[in-house]
Amino acid sequence: MVEVSNLHRTEAFVSHRNARLTVHGRRLLVERDRTGRPVAHVAAEMGISRVTAHKWMRRWQTEGEQGLRDRSSRPRTTPHRTAGAIEARVCRLRQDRKLGPTRIGPILGLPASTVHRVLVRHGLNRLSFLDRPTGQVIRRYERDRPGELVHVDVKKLGRIPDGGGHKVLGRQAGRATRNGMGFDFIHSAVDDHSRLAYSEIHGDEKAATCAAFLRRAAAFFAASGIDRIDRVLTDNAWPYRKSFAWQQALADLGAAGKLTRAYRPQTNGKVERFQPHPARRMGLPTALRQQHRTHRGPGRLTAHLQPPPLPHRTRRPATHHPREQPCGSIHLGAPPRQCSVLFPRRHRLGSVSKRLVCPKRSPSGEYTARRRVDLARA
Repeated sequence: MVEVSNLHRTEAFVSHRNARLTVHGRRLLVERDRTGRPVAHVAAEMGISRVTAHKWMRRWQTEGEQGLRDRSSRPRTTPHRTAGAIEARVCRLRQDRKLGPTRIGPILGLPASTVHRVLVRHGLNRLSFLDRPTGQVIRRYERDRPGELVHVDVKKLGRIPDGGGHKVLGRQAGRATRNGMGFDFIHSAVDDHSRLAYSEIHGDEKAATCAAFLRRAAAFFAASGIDRIDRVLTDNAWPYRKSFAWQQALADLGAAGKLTRAYRPQTNGKVERFQPHPARRMGLPTALRQQHRTHRGPGRLTAHLQPPPLPHRTRRPATHHPREQPCGSIHLGAPPRQCSVLFPRRHRLGSVSKRLVCPKRSPSGEYTARRRVDLARA
């Protein structure tokens, strides 16, 4: 519970929109009054009443310079405020059952607006503010200056073969095309204060790769104005926890290494939340396709042939029955090749032959124009 004296001390800088005088105007009022002029004359010059002028003079005489600042307009007592026990029940329903004001109100016999004010008062008005498993308010933190803490993490992405994977061909057909192409690893570093991020794509997450990435990330931060890194926060992966190369890289940078608690990725959440962004914003899906040769598959065919989501009541999607699905021919300016075009049962177009004309690709590898997609019924 916050004491009244502390409450007034913390809210002494509240600004009132309708105040005639600012702090500097009140100081000018005091200076003019100290010259011996009548208070009524000074008040008329400042555009305020004599009562207001005497109020600020009295506060200046008792409190000094601090008395010229605004005080909180909050009443000292609120007898009609919701009782603390009821507020505790509102918070408990919000945290345990994730209910909103319109559902909590009838349970406790309170208006939804009152429940909303209680939730806002306790910081529970948005579910995004809460930790989903526990229902507790998420404790957010931010360092005071850039370079004080840098978050580092690695995201592993599987390489997709030509013709697509199981999302296009189905689980059974996708297993037949599985050839162990391996993974690509996105190494990312995010500054805690400025949110400046740096990412690289590598073929592994070995200790030497992680250490070299940290040095290049530090050089990038230094070029951006962050000269010193004090601490690096990572998960408990072996390269960060046991490798000598990583410890040597930290020593060369003069930084200390810090590990998160086991099975607690939320501690390193700034870089964990950043990890999906490179794949969407930096065009990494295109860059990660067959790095050793040009990808020969159609540009956005996966999106066109991706079956829409099925209802949750369906235990096994229709893509597990490729024999019942119609076929189509794909034309990319080369001899057509046959492939399975999969549609869920409720989206089937019947026994028809579909001709899919995909985006036209230039010799440089970019898609110059988008040709028409024609699904003709027989």
